[in-house]
Amino acid sequence: MITAGIDVGSRFIKAVLWDQRRGMIIAKDTLPQSHDPEMLTRQLLNSILSRTGLQLDQITRIVTTGYGRHSISFAHKTFTEITCHARGVWHQHPNTRTVIEVGGQDSKFIRLGHRGNVIDFTMNDRCAAGTGRFIEEAASRLGLDVDEFGRVAMQSQKPCQISSMCVVFAETEMTGLIAKHTPIADIAAGILNAIAARINTLTGGAVIPPVAFTGGVAAVPGMATTLANVLKVTITPVQDPFYTGALGAAILAAEEAQSSSHNSTKVRLPERGDLPR
Repeated sequence: MITAGIDVGSRFIKAVLWDQRRGMIIAKDTLPQSHDPEMLTRQLLNSILSRTGLQLDQITRIVTTGYGRHSISFAHKTFTEITCHARGVWHQHPNTRTVIEVGGQDSKFIRLGHRGNVIDFTMNDRCAAGTGRFIEEAASRLGLDVDEFGRVAMQSQKPCQISSMCVVFAETEMTGLIAKHTPIADIAAGILNAIAARINTLTGGAVIPPVAFTGGVAAVPGMATTLANVLKVTITPVQDPFYTGALGAAILAAEEAQSSSHNSTKVRLPERGDLPR
């Protein structure tokens, strides 16, 4: 059985093809978000299928998640990001009790039960503070890309104190530090520390190990170590954290298909034509 999980995020759309029989990802890819997420999702799915040699009618079920999950008309079902990230993490690390997910526009603190069920969660989705967008803005201000930003931050000997988590005010602080000839590494490290402090506030001190770190920000070099130091716990970054939500959606699609009387249903796209190439 092949299923698809699609994470329609605020900055990127991520797609995963999951082989339930073999218990593995057989393909994954991403595209930057646009004004037409359904068209982009069709394009992304077509690209993955063409690389794997699979046909659309070989996909048993499609599940979408993310903030734009309801915009994909050909999905069989939707699940929240909370549920999908929890499932994706639990698949990789089945003893996890706390999931911290930081994406492009929001961050989430999720507590799991002994069977991977979501017990409680807290979410910051009202501001870009402490998210991927915040790092992107800071990196751009320092003339770095995101990967360079993390690597440079790891070279810091004396991280700066960044008091504001607002993107606008933090940029003002950074301008002042740059004017004082503060080493870029120290500024970058100060940003990572500020993000970790923001996440610590989100958790309310209720972090129960083992702790998994996921979302695009988890892939930033040095971020997991910085967060572990602030939370004073061991942090386990998941494999391919950018795709955890899509992975969880694909696994849930397979589980739904197996338990449903419609487990033979195949994908039927609306009549807007074939997936564009």
